Amino acid sequence: MTIEQTTPAAPAAPAAQPLRAELLSPAGDFERLRAAFRYGADAVYLAGKEFGMRSASPNFGFEEMAEAVRLAHSLGKRVYVTCNTLPRGEELSRMPGYLEGCQAAGVDALIISDLGVLRMAKQYAPNTELHISTQTGVVNAEAACMLHELGASRVVLARELTLEEIAEIRAKTPRELEIEVFVHGAMCVSFSGRCLLSNYFTGRDGNRGECAQPCRWKYSLMEETRPGRYMPIEETEQGTFILNSRDLCMAEHIPELLEAGVYSLKIEGRAKADYYVASVTKAYRGALDAALSGEPSPGWVMEELDKISHRGYSTGFYFDKNGPGQDCERGGYVRDWEVAAVCLGTGEDGRVRLSQRNRFFQGESLDVLCPEEKPFTVVLEDMRNGEGEPIQAAPHATMEVTGFAGRSIPAGAYLRRRKTES
Repeated sequence: MTIEQTTPAAPAAPAAQPLRAELLSPAGDFERLRAAFRYGADAVYLAGKEFGMRSASPNFGFEEMAEAVRLAHSLGKRVYVTCNTLPRGEELSRMPGYLEGCQAAGVDALIISDLGVLRMAKQYAPNTELHISTQTGVVNAEAACMLHELGASRVVLARELTLEEIAEIRAKTPRELEIEVFVHGAMCVSFSGRCLLSNYFTGRDGNRGECAQPCRWKYSLMEETRPGRYMPIEETEQGTFILNSRDLCMAEHIPELLEAGVYSLKIEGRAKADYYVASVTKAYRGALDAALSGEPSPGWVMEELDKISHRGYSTGFYFDKNGPGQDCERGGYVRDWEVAAVCLGTGEDGRVRLSQRNRFFQGESLDVLCPEEKPFTVVLEDMRNGEGEPIQAAPHATMEVTGFAGRSIPAGAYLRRRKTES
């Protein structure tokens, strides 16, 4: 049974004014997709059940994909599907049906890295835009022009380019060819993610969406005549993480990206939770809107990005060909804040209803993230549990709590707290 027989074609996106720049967010599942759109994304990228580079995410079947497209198009937004693994010969027999299914679901573009898949997409999904994945490693105008001649409407440039190199590519390529770059998220120690370490150490192929991230591991040396005697490669007394790259963050440099000719600003993170997607999308929406208005990035933007789980930030290769440098002191994350609760709404009596995520206390200052305005702070008073009994703390996962916050908080908002040492 074909997808055309089971899934009605999704409606076309409504007519809208052309965007001056696009904010593109990750969507590992439907919850994350809704968060991305609610917090300001112009488009999302997601994967089907095959051929995507994030197998750890739930991802989307064709029916879910079509539903995602219907929601996106009703909002005047777009959906792109990653088809960017490098398929082996035996996998190609499944590719025609997959490409036809994506087109039948109504997706706006396919993100492709393999030239053979690009050729097949033109045959089996001829009405779908073709975007070239960063996995292809486009680093010059000749490659971009060749791919445009082969049918690509957009190239996602390799992450190893400087702003000057991006500007040169923009100047030497057709104006209708869109330029997309990553602006935030995890970086890879290997060129545009093309790495065999995970496959070598664990049998999990990073080029098939299964990376175990051995670049984040702690390493020691062992001399061959002294088996079992491990000698630390010391940067600090904790050891060193010699391959561990810092995270990318370009929130303070959106004007420079736009000046270089970038159209689409891409946030990494399809394996991240909905809160992460909401927070980063909200921050970059604020930074991009300010840049398009000729204003400096709001101060709350970087404050917001510091509240999410992240490795040390850098500007990647944009200002330095030698790249972001490695965070050799640790392989983990900076996690100074946590989600305390998700708001279920505010009643007519003024009491906010919360679903607990981490323990919090009456009278504690909580930071609120919602789509409608910049983050703000509230103090919850007169806390009560689901039975209406007074409580001083909310210790149980997903327990319902009500209280007075001094103002209305919309349903779906996240309340965060600064973590304290246990």
